[in-house]
Amino acid sequence: MSIFKARVKEFEDVLAGPQDAIDLNQLRKLAFNGVPDVQSFRALSWKLLLGYLGPRRSSWTTTLAQKRALYKQFIEELVLPPGHSSNGASVDGGDGDKVDSGGVGLQDHPLSEGPESAWNTFFNDNEFLLQIDKDVRRLCPDISFFQQPTDYPCEIVVHSKGEHGRRLHERVVPAVLSSANVERKGLGMTKQINLITKRSVENYAAMEEGQEAHWEVVQRILFIYAKLNPGQGYVQGMNEIVGPIYYVMASDPDLSYRAHAEADCFFCFTALMSEIRDFFIKTLDDAEGGIKFMMARLSNMLKSKDLTIYELLRSQELHPQYYSFRWLTLLLSQEFPLPDVLRIWDSVFADEQRFDFLIKICCSMILIQREAILENDFASNVKLLQNYPPIDINVVIAHAGSLA
Repeated sequence: MSIFKARVKEFEDVLAGPQDAIDLNQLRKLAFNGVPDVQSFRALSWKLLLGYLGPRRSSWTTTLAQKRALYKQFIEELVLPPGHSSNGASVDGGDGDKVDSGGVGLQDHPLSEGPESAWNTFFNDNEFLLQIDKDVRRLCPDISFFQQPTDYPCEIVVHSKGEHGRRLHERVVPAVLSSANVERKGLGMTKQINLITKRSVENYAAMEEGQEAHWEVVQRILFIYAKLNPGQGYVQGMNEIVGPIYYVMASDPDLSYRAHAEADCFFCFTALMSEIRDFFIKTLDDAEGGIKFMMARLSNMLKSKDLTIYELLRSQELHPQYYSFRWLTLLLSQEFPLPDVLRIWDSVFADEQRFDFLIKICCSMILIQREAILENDFASNVKLLQNYPPIDINVVIAHAGSLA
């Protein structure tokens, strides 16, 4: 039996064995070394490792049904224009006013500017929706996937019957972005965000009535997340976190799962964001889970592993935030091609300490480039670390695994 077939058999035994309870410790061990890109192994493993599904297989049907129904409710309440529901039923027009799906209450007239007006909220959403729209139209430009139509469009959105606003991109009104919208909460420096933005300037086109592209689905996921988390909202870079998760869910060979990729992705993304949300909030930078703390851990590891490189970068004043801010905040999603990112995330999600191994990978990325870094000046090293050269990702992961 080949090594690959043996690994597939190991995953089959854990994920599809006769026992009701999944052995999460065994799954972590297997996934840490990479999930075979066959069957539904990766999608199912990530759902389990991120806590979306519990270890008992008998609970999955109920969990999935409840979560997917809840997500449909989010779409109806947060995405559809005020005064409209998916089934044409009457909805609350504010202050107890009942309206049918074709009308609005006094509090919810489109010209109402009252703070409680659903229409006022609807129009104010444009500010962060504009940024989401820009970001998702440039997602993973090295592959065509996000530009392609999904086989499972959201029916209550794509069949608008001439009604404007069900499709989020139709709502976007070009405007000057306020700095708070594109920056991490409280950051106050666009320079930091420039370290995040590294994508193509090409914009993806929207689909015709009745269809939607994968990027439009991702846009809706991010919009709903921002609406449900107003204290954090949408921050540039979240699109790079949700992209790989959605790709895995929407590429599931099991069509019964693929049909629900949007809802499943939303809850997996939300679970992951609950662990890394501190990376996106300036006031928590110095907290144990904050980005400054993470960058300091990386610096300390580099210092202990290779003092010469550490001192050189220090003498060149090449501060960790010039490169590792983006590496850590976006879980290396912009440094490597998507298949390599999926392989990295297998290990990161399987890591019980979660981000310990991420730091080791980042440290290895520097150590592997030791000779070039020693020869380079400041400008060349910045370019090297901000545009990491092509490499076999297994070499990086193996190197990281050797670090104590």
